[in-house]
Amino acid sequence: QVQLVESGGGLVQVGGSLRLSCAAFGRTFSNYSMGWFRQAPGKEREFVAAISWRGGSTNYADPVKGRFFISRDKARNTVSLQMSSLKPEDTAVYYCAAESRPYTFVSYITPPHYGMDYWGKGTLVTVSS
Repeated sequence: QVQLVESGGGLVQVGGSLRLSCAAFGRTFSNYSMGWFRQAPGKEREFVAAISWRGGSTNYADPVKGRFFISRDKARNTVSLQMSSLKPEDTAVYYCAAESRPYTFVSYITPPHYGMDYWGKGTLVTVSS
């Protein structure tokens, strides 16, 4: 059974930094693109960042460009999201997700599934002012 488990969420002050990690179990995702999404209270889930199976290509949502950085460790089967200069509007539950199509990297912006087939349960990030 495939599981994606997020960690690293918590409470941080405006302007602070946080690093989220996602560990994959039950399957090796070295040939599959992965991404991060978030859902703020009362809002739809939205795309945050994605990284290709090789790790050489990345995409970011406009609100996080220049502040967030996605990376992956294929040997450890993990993907991370380094978040800096955090703002109150970054407060949300952050979800890790993975593709089921190998060697595919597309635009993952279309709800409700955003082209991803495996999802974690999420980790809460709260940015306080």
